[in-house]
Amino acid sequence: MRVAVLDDWQRVARKSTDWSALTGRGVEVSFFAGPLGVEEKAAAALAEYEILVAMRERMAFPESLIAKLRKLRMISLTGRRSPLLDIEACTRRGILVCNTGSELSLAATAEVALALLLGAMRQLPAADAAVRAGMFQSKIGPGTVLEGKTLGVVGLGRIGTRMARYGQALGMRILGWSPNLTAERAAAAGAELATKEGLLEQSEAVSLHIVLSERTRGLLGAGDLARMKQGAVLVNTSRFPLVDEVALMAALRAGKIVAALDVFPEEPLPAGHPLLDCPNTVFTPHLGYGTKEVYRQFYRECVENILGFLDGKPVRMMNESALNRQPA
Repeated sequence: MRVAVLDDWQRVARKSTDWSALTGRGVEVSFFAGPLGVEEKAAAALAEYEILVAMRERMAFPESLIAKLRKLRMISLTGRRSPLLDIEACTRRGILVCNTGSELSLAATAEVALALLLGAMRQLPAADAAVRAGMFQSKIGPGTVLEGKTLGVVGLGRIGTRMARYGQALGMRILGWSPNLTAERAAAAGAELATKEGLLEQSEAVSLHIVLSERTRGLLGAGDLARMKQGAVLVNTSRFPLVDEVALMAALRAGKIVAALDVFPEEPLPAGHPLLDCPNTVFTPHLGYGTKEVYRQFYRECVENILGFLDGKPVRMMNESALNRQPA
């Protein structure tokens, strides 16, 4: 039996848990640190593996790729869901998909959002570069105090509510909006319910914490970005397509706003991508859930999932009906 651990970009999977429960049973475990590239290349690299450990929302598994992996019998997905994995196609093929918990990723992602906000408001990446270049303060403009300012939180779910609390702790006024948000739910999160237009117009910083769907794709377009205050910070740790890419690029090039991003139109972001040349930006490489604690849970529970599958006692199943299908 062969197991492939995919997209270990930070090279932490091997030391995040004890894999000996698998290797001690003769299971071969391979770790892939980088993206596998186009579909044909990925299919060739994974052709001999029966089990995959897939990092949530890094590598896409459409039906066309799944059909090429003739030996595949089980996928252990880190996190609770991934829109990049065609679970229905797996079910039709009799491929079991199991997931893991991700409780600590909520705090981890909210903390990165706060870090991006602080980094953008105080120009921390530029300040670090200036010190290292021997310029100290000479090339750094003055920052902005958050106390007394307004933070607009789009989406007051489990991560957005944490971000709202962080803003409150900094002495900020909190506005909240999402398509279905009520005044009562906003108040429970310590926020005032606003319209989307009002939130954008009044906030010195806007943080996105909403699930990407066909309904929310392009949620912020050119008109929305135009409503934002001059120099306002847009924080996105959710999904890049929530904001229209062309509109965002235009707003950045015009110096209208500052973008603090943990998510990108392509990941990893390729060299030469035009976003890298945009001024008024602060970037982190999709570190939202990338913490020691989260990885430990992900990989520990992946090992448990695989052991359960091998023992005929699967756990955390996302498509239990796959068990009743003959492998295609």
